[in-house]
Amino acid sequence: MASVIVRRQDGTEVGILELSDAIFGREPHRAALYAAVQQQLANARQGTHSTKNRRLISGGGKKMWRQKGTGRARQGSSRSPHWYHGAVAHGPVPRSYRQRLPRAVRRLAMRSALSDKLSQGKLIVLESLAFEEPRTKAFITMLGALGIGVEQTALFVSEVRDDNAYLSGRNLQSVGMLPAQGVDVVSVLRHDWLVLTRGAAQQLEATLA
Repeated sequence: MASVIVRRQDGTEVGILELSDAIFGREPHRAALYAAVQQQLANARQGTHSTKNRRLISGGGKKMWRQKGTGRARQGSSRSPHWYHGAVAHGPVPRSYRQRLPRAVRRLAMRSALSDKLSQGKLIVLESLAFEEPRTKAFITMLGALGIGVEQTALFVSEVRDDNAYLSGRNLQSVGMLPAQGVDVVSVLRHDWLVLTRGAAQQLEATLA
């Protein structure tokens, strides 16, 4: 079992949390991480790109000039791809980029991402994440107390969303906030620090067990 110090928002230590080695202490599986990131980024694509082929462009039904005797190259339509205002050859059309990934691989990737943060010393566990009122300045003070630099990014994951905490951190471009049930591999890897509440860490253990 891996031991992590539990802190308050002011940085003081309040206890120790034992984390499962199967979730937070495994060797990161690079192939699973690559597959999970590729799937998530592909599924985020809208696929609404579109171009017009010869079937979709009006006009061009009449042959430009007769086949022989003009000295010019034979042409069949003014809507051919090499003509001005012509069609697009082999252009993109609306499509779905969705990929499917086995559930076991998705879980392995998330375990690998969490273990990587812990092995690098970039995982912080908070007793709770809550503010009496929305104050971005108070959120910045908390980042300093936790040892997170202003030039670093941090992802905060809690088991229950606190509206005041969310409103306090949303103005900071370096801060991401997600519920435990909505955390994803790309968000974990994209941020320098991962900050979990005690409840979120326990919820992730129960989900990924």
